[in-house]
Amino acid sequence: MGLGIETRQQIARRAALEIGKGMIVNLGIGIPTLVADYIPNDHGVMLHTENGILGMGGSPEKGKEDGNLSNAGGYPVTLISGASYFDSATAFGIIRRGLLDITVLGALEVSEKGDIANWIVPGKRVPGMGGAIDLAQKSKKVIVLMNHTDKEGNPKIVKQCKLPLTVQKGANMIITEKAVIDVKDEKLVLREVMHPYTIEEVEKSTGAPLEILDQIETFQ
Repeated sequence: MGLGIETRQQIARRAALEIGKGMIVNLGIGIPTLVADYIPNDHGVMLHTENGILGMGGSPEKGKEDGNLSNAGGYPVTLISGASYFDSATAFGIIRRGLLDITVLGALEVSEKGDIANWIVPGKRVPGMGGAIDLAQKSKKVIVLMNHTDKEGNPKIVKQCKLPLTVQKGANMIITEKAVIDVKDEKLVLREVMHPYTIEEVEKSTGAPLEILDQIETFQ
């Protein structure tokens, strides 16, 4: 079952809290693209895209889209003051040089060790892996935004990924519609529960052991 827009926005809003002033950040397609709308304008955050923008802003108002200005997923975006354009070679040079403070991306599965599988389901056609492998390997912090379970209710946070990996031990944090989970020392640490879920519901729908802190906050 897919997530409603309000739930997707809740996840994006929580992820935006991890982004500090002056950071250089890459947002993947899907829920991560919504994060741009929740970054305060006075934070001086520079959003990076693989197709060659540094200084991407949020979504444009309806009717004010620029057909020549989009993110790596092809969706219309705006620019902030000081933004720049460049080719994909330069965009990937920024990634591979390790200059990104945070990458926010989606995933099909994440393991308890932080392994990420997000680019292909065997037997299904995909346009390609894009920049996911480089982003997940080279960014200083990787935050995964995704559904806690698949359409059949099976956990997407698991002990070991079954799908082809994008990167091993790449995830630092997982944010779903149910919880905020840190990946530390190859273990999953429950940091927050998303309203209206409970700790018990999060544990039941997670396919790997969770370390439960003494104080667990609820994110509204």
